[in-house]
Amino acid sequence: MVTKNIGREDDSAKVLHLLNGESMLHIFNKSHFLKGETLIPFNEAMCYGKTSADIFSPLFNKTRSRVHHVTVDEYKERTLKPLEPLFLKNFNQLELWFDFDMFCQINLLTVLGWLDQEHHKCSIKLHLIDDQFKPIEEYSLTSEGYYLMYKQVLVDRKMPSTIELSPLLKGVEWYLSYLKKDSELMEYILLNIDTSENELLLGLLNEFKHYGLGNTQYLEIIRELRRK
Repeated sequence: MVTKNIGREDDSAKVLHLLNGESMLHIFNKSHFLKGETLIPFNEAMCYGKTSADIFSPLFNKTRSRVHHVTVDEYKERTLKPLEPLFLKNFNQLELWFDFDMFCQINLLTVLGWLDQEHHKCSIKLHLIDDQFKPIEEYSLTSEGYYLMYKQVLVDRKMPSTIELSPLLKGVEWYLSYLKKDSELMEYILLNIDTSENELLLGLLNEFKHYGLGNTQYLEIIRELRRK
């Protein structure tokens, strides 16, 4: 269930704020936004590379560490350790802070999928922000059904029959198509395949902001295409 533009939460609730990455955490801390609150980052790029059905399981951690070319211990230190307040489940309200782009929306789906997988019935408020980290839209939702959606999208690479949350719907559409041969992204790279790596990278970052991909993901895509 998704509800847009809900009212103020219960002041007595134990609230945990989960942010999409270190950059957002740095900006929020620098501006003293949510000062005194518990803020944690989700340091992942779930829209790129393989995953597994059991979120944050040993197989998941091993699979994702390979995607990022790090050891499992390094993955745990970088990604899982900051999430310890989430894993402890010592909260009854979770505030999620994500952008509208594909990168953030697939990370969001993973978090909601994990909450559903764990049957954690906390209150969830989603804040969608712009590229200046300013809140634009707000939703109230539950995690029920998102684990199945996670498996359909990230494991089976299939489009669910229904996605109520419109920004997530768009993110999933982008995710399921962006690496196909006829996608706008792949066509752009192939048209500029002989351009210098740095110049092509800058072009991708400027042209495809809606994907939210970073240097690492784009460079791997470029180099893979050049090897073919």
